[in-house]
Amino acid sequence: MASEVLPVAQSPMLSSPSQSPVGSIGRLLKPNHSKMMLNIDSLKMLEPGRKKLTSVETQRVVAVLDETIKKLQLVSLFQHAFENLDRYSIVFGTELMGALREHQRLQDSMQRQLRLMNKESDECEEEDGSKWTRKNLAETLDVNLTAFGEGVRSSVRNTLRLFLTNPTACEALTSESHVRDAAAQKLLQFLSELRGCLFEMLLTSPLEHNEKMCYLQEISLRDNKNREYLATLEEELNAAILDRDTEIGKKNETIRQLKISLHQLEKLSESQVKRITQEAENQQKADQRALEGKSAKLQHELQQLRSHLNGTISEHREVELSLRKKKYKVETEIENWIQKYDADMGEKQAELEELEALYEEEKAHLAELKEKLATVEVEYAQIEEERRQAQLRKEAEEKEHANKVQAATIIQAHWRGYQVRKTTKSKKKKKKGKGKGKKGKK
Repeated sequence: MASEVLPVAQSPMLSSPSQSPVGSIGRLLKPNHSKMMLNIDSLKMLEPGRKKLTSVETQRVVAVLDETIKKLQLVSLFQHAFENLDRYSIVFGTELMGALREHQRLQDSMQRQLRLMNKESDECEEEDGSKWTRKNLAETLDVNLTAFGEGVRSSVRNTLRLFLTNPTACEALTSESHVRDAAAQKLLQFLSELRGCLFEMLLTSPLEHNEKMCYLQEISLRDNKNREYLATLEEELNAAILDRDTEIGKKNETIRQLKISLHQLEKLSESQVKRITQEAENQQKADQRALEGKSAKLQHELQQLRSHLNGTISEHREVELSLRKKKYKVETEIENWIQKYDADMGEKQAELEELEALYEEEKAHLAELKEKLATVEVEYAQIEEERRQAQLRKEAEEKEHANKVQAATIIQAHWRGYQVRKTTKSKKKKKKGKGKGKKGKK
């Protein structure tokens, strides 16, 4: 896809034969705004017109391919699952484990049949190479191989159904995609690329496809024209390179002449170097004599300094001796103090151990007292609760007794009032009867 070629109308041309082809190529390759816009338009033209599949048929086609890729991912990991059945036994379950074992058995049988076919074919060719014998053997083995192949296909379909009904097992197996062999990985990659191409084709309508083809043909024509123009530019570039090589040859000849002049200058400078070397040797001898006189003077000064150094060393030795005596005295005192410190620390350590033993006894006694106190506190709480309950019962009884006394008092008061009223009524009746009798007598 020639997405970065220039159209013929935009191809820069040389203004004159004397114009440099290198400069023209630089202007040709220099990016500009129109070229960027052309690239963007080209990419948009080649992209599909839709982003999603609209028809049910295209969606089914893509769905079938996706399902095939998903099943192939599982089938390519069957061998790994069979080799690690113990690890996947809990996730797969008994039914899926049995299906995998049956599939492995059929696969092994098919491989044995293939090995048997190859072996018998070789033996048949060695013993009897007749066409009829080979044909009968091939037919027999093909029948057996067809039966085994049908069994393996059925086993694969059955195992896939079990995997698809067990999402946990399917996820556990597909997570081990890194153990898939290279051939299966390549096949899956090819199917994924095929799916992308198919999806892009299904998104493109026939009209859009025709437009893209016309556009690609136009791009191809432009590319051919640009290639022809580039060929012309390359010829001009080769001519420019030839001119440059000629110029370089002339400059090389000039360099050769300069090298000859330089060689002559080197010969001339050798005589000057010898003269300068002789003068340097004479100067070196004069400096050597001056250095010897200066060295004798310095040697004398060195002897004086050594004598002074020896005197200073003797003085320093006396001072060192006195300091050593002081150091020994101080070390002796320090040793005595250390021994005294060790003795005091031993006594303190013994006292500390005794105090720790006493502390442990006190601590044990305190723990016993705490246990007893906890028991007593529980008993005290029980007694307090019993006292509170008894006090509540007593208060309830007193309240009930007071209520009873109050009720009895009220009943007695009512009863006395009733007795008084009754007595009063009987007295009134008697008085009325006596009054009537007195009136009759009169």
